[in-house]
Amino acid sequence: MSPYGRIVRIVRQEKGLEERVPLTVLKTRGEENPYYELIPSGRVPALVLDDGCILEESGLICWYLDHLDDAPTLHPPEGLEGLSHRRIEAVARSMLDGLSLWGREYIYRDKAIRSPMILAHEKARAERLADFFESEVTGDVMSGPLNMAQITLACALHGRPKDRPAGYDWRANRPNLTDWVERIGQIQSVVDSNIPAELT
Repeated sequence: MSPYGRIVRIVRQEKGLEERVPLTVLKTRGEENPYYELIPSGRVPALVLDDGCILEESGLICWYLDHLDDAPTLHPPEGLEGLSHRRIEAVARSMLDGLSLWGREYIYRDKAIRSPMILAHEKARAERLADFFESEVTGDVMSGPLNMAQITLACALHGRPKDRPAGYDWRANRPNLTDWVERIGQIQSVVDSNIPAELT
């Protein structure tokens, strides 16, 4: 299950777009996958607009969905006024990217060809970022109304155990972060965004 697709599913539900924006779950691995004919990069998620234009990259798709009603609620204001939100969202995205790379090394590569350098680098980065968010989750951005920074961090840490590589326990000695993830995990859109394993 792509955590990037999960971000978009949460935004779609929070904006009440379930009927306007239909969801299709596809398996995207394999050299002959027809998905690549539509999305040459193979990236997920992707959004096909009514005019045939294709948006890819979760950040762009979420921005589009949040602005469809001309009343964005999940993104900060434009300009420097929204800098604090965008700064925290960027750090959350770094954590998500690192954990995704680390997880792929474990899930999709045989043990004999895993890169010790990548594993060590991403583990160290994940530990640093968990320490960062241990204090940051009590701040205004992460404790206020639901926003993209919160959604991104939720999709990095709240999910299936197999996506968390062995040897990494982000909960250890981080009570604030643990409580925050438990609370945000109770939001209905976060609960509903988990796709059953048999569909992924």
